Amino acid sequence: MELILGVIIFCFGCIIGSFLNVCIFRIPKEESIAFPPSHCGYCKHKLGPKDLVPIFSFLFLKGKCRYCNTKVSKQYPLVEAFTGVLFLVLFIKFGLSLEFLKFISLTAILIVIGIIDYKTQYVYTSNIILGVIFGVLFIIIKLFIGGDINLINIALGVIIPALILLIIVVTTNAMGMGDVEIIFMVGFFLNMKLNLLNLFLSIVLGGIAAIYLMISKKKSGKEEMAFGPYIAISTYITILFGNDILNWYFGTFF
Repeated sequence: MELILGVIIFCFGCIIGSFLNVCIFRIPKEESIAFPPSHCGYCKHKLGPKDLVPIFSFLFLKGKCRYCNTKVSKQYPLVEAFTGVLFLVLFIKFGLSLEFLKFISLTAILIVIGIIDYKTQYVYTSNIILGVIFGVLFIIIKLFIGGDINLINIALGVIIPALILLIIVVTTNAMGMGDVEIIFMVGFFLNMKLNLLNLFLSIVLGGIAAIYLMISKKKSGKEEMAFGPYIAISTYITILFGNDILNWYFGTFF
């Protein structure tokens, strides 16, 4: 039964990933994500159901448009498969639960934010607002069903990490306000300790990536680098292993 559910969750994630691709391509162009329906970006031909099967349509058509034979970006199947895998891992971790629904929602939003930031070095406030709305919604649901929730802890988790990052941004100019907004938004899904850990991990990951890019001469020390993808990666790591990392740290050093 769990295997069947796992397959269903993976397929569901791939379908969501297909929609996320639409968001990733259209939001930077300030286009509607609902209209017009899915179409070839080159010939503008409307895509039919057989053209929109996640992963398989790309493989069957050998990465080309059925109607004009133009190559289709590999981002489409990669994001679809990636989303499916991430959803499946969260299902294995949390099962069919409110936490699972909460974190797949956050994951989907962070995929869009992270990839758009990587490609454009811009964080769209509309995505942040959507994330905050989902975060608040899950808080309300948990309160309604009588779940164990500490509103003060959540508030601190929203404010303190964002404030710390804001100070870093203002004093070093190494990151942007969009990064502060991401950490702020993620705080609605994590408690204070986890979001502080998330901030620390994102800085470490971003620092390692920056050093690699400079050593490999792919970027100079003066060039801007998108930080959003590293917050997205660190958030996912924190969701899966955050409590284990904190327990290990405090158990080892305190």
